[in-house]
Amino acid sequence: MGTYQYQVRDASGQVRQGSLSAASASAAAASLRAQGVHVLSVGAGRSDSTGGSVTDRLRRLNEAKPSKKNVLDFTTQLAVMIRAGINLRAALEGIADQTTHRTFRRIILELKSDVESGKQFSDALAKHSKLFGPLYVNMVRASEISGSFADMLDRIAGYISQQMETKKMVVGASIYPAIIGILAVSVTIFLLTFVLPKFYAVFEGKEDVLPWATTFLMSLSKLIIAQWPLLLAALAVVAGLIFAGLKTEVGGFWFDRFKLSAPLLKAMFRSLYISRSLQTMGQLLNAGVPMLDTLTITGDVSGNQLYKIMWRKVYTSVKQGKKVAAPLQNDKLLPRAVVQMISAGEESGKLGEVLDQISAFYSKQLKDNIKTVTGMIEPIMILVMGTIVGFIAMAIILPIFKMSQLVK
Repeated sequence: MGTYQYQVRDASGQVRQGSLSAASASAAAASLRAQGVHVLSVGAGRSDSTGGSVTDRLRRLNEAKPSKKNVLDFTTQLAVMIRAGINLRAALEGIADQTTHRTFRRIILELKSDVESGKQFSDALAKHSKLFGPLYVNMVRASEISGSFADMLDRIAGYISQQMETKKMVVGASIYPAIIGILAVSVTIFLLTFVLPKFYAVFEGKEDVLPWATTFLMSLSKLIIAQWPLLLAALAVVAGLIFAGLKTEVGGFWFDRFKLSAPLLKAMFRSLYISRSLQTMGQLLNAGVPMLDTLTITGDVSGNQLYKIMWRKVYTSVKQGKKVAAPLQNDKLLPRAVVQMISAGEESGKLGEVLDQISAFYSKQLKDNIKTVTGMIEPIMILVMGTIVGFIAMAIILPIFKMSQLVK
């Protein structure tokens, strides 16, 4: 038996909270529903005033924000239950009982409460737009009009799954270079602060015959050892300024521009943004979302300010009665072949299908680009690391060898 905190809404509409003892959270919820109240949330009670152990507090902190995986699982389960003939209210209640994430369980119960009060499911989702996103809300709203709710949930789940897979590939491609980079910096600092100082006595008084590389590294080594707190603070300040700058609109714009112009990375990022934009646009059009809303959402989820600006231009053009492909003709962010296919899709009335096919092609191209980038970065990072370590080693060995020849 455990103690569970609960929040319920009674028959008069008032929200009450309290605690009760039960074998599990599900049992506590069932006991409350037997009293004729609507359960809003049920969670394990705190063992003390400080909020439990450190582990419990870390777990609660980790559960503060539901992840995309939580949203994907929720969407998949809801699609299965709706297709099985279970009504929306009962489906939400069943999913909430099985959800272990406290914050997400509370959100699901709020969705259920809103649906019971007569709201459209899309309107209930819109209250949590930061979690579900505009694409999710608009596709659900379109399905409420067309009556294809279960099919639309499957489509949304497929979209979320594809976006998660794409993000996983991009993050995975950056892990190896990051590890090599950290290792290179660590080895360099170790050589300068632990290895090189042992040769100070050997090189002392012989600065006039030492190579410039040895003199430079000795000066750098002494500076790091003597001023490491100041250097560390300066590095933290610079890193903080860069991070804060990237969060600004101007800083983010220039960083987005850099990603599209970096020699080794531009092909990968271009494929990523084209695939994401066109997949979003295709999904929304196939769902029956109006074109202007589709263009707004596509720009917002593109992930790059330059592409967002491009889709805003398209929005303005379409609002004036022009076709989607017209403002894209002279834009370099989309290949000419893609613009031609978009134009052909508009003419044939199958733009959504064409966009799905183009996004699938660029998704495959993104995978190939990631493999290419990873394959090229690996030898480059090894070469850079070898050059740095070799330079330091030669700066230590050469003067010793030169001094031994002078002694002879």
